[in-house]
Amino acid sequence: MTDVTTATQAGWLSREEMDAARERLPILYVDAVPVRVDDHGVVTGVGLLLRAGEDGQIKRALVSGRVLYHERVRTALIRHLEKDLGPLALPRVPPAPQPFTIAEYFPTPGVTPFHDPRQHAVSLAYVVPVEGDCSPQQDALELTWFSPEEVREPTVMSELANGQSVLLQQALAHLGV
Repeated sequence: MTDVTTATQAGWLSREEMDAARERLPILYVDAVPVRVDDHGVVTGVGLLLRAGEDGQIKRALVSGRVLYHERVRTALIRHLEKDLGPLALPRVPPAPQPFTIAEYFPTPGVTPFHDPRQHAVSLAYVVPVEGDCSPQQDALELTWFSPEEVREPTVMSELANGQSVLLQQALAHLGV
């Protein structure tokens, strides 16, 4: 869960309202694993962001963010992919996307493999092919494309925070790579 936007705009809560909601309600998120595919649909690359966490640590991350009130999940996916990968990323999100899994993030470590110290969050996780030019945006410092073999390396997996390595492993298993 890496979305830190709190500006008051249509569908967004103020920081105080969001903090109050996080104390009382599970918050809906989307997680996306951006991939590059060849002409036959075979995954050739998996994109991971590099971000500075609230604790100052630099970690790898999936594309992730909240779903706004009255926003379709597909729209939230596209919005977060373009926010993190740039407006020319050209994500191929189907008209009716289906998550490969659902992750529950808890503020208490150990309840599930997923941890978010701020809140209880439920995240729908997707694999999304991107075709365009990607460049990190907003709070993403870097985007690195790994081959399916490279991304499985323990050193890469250990750089993912809050259980996102589990999501990535599930995505790779779902893709059969």
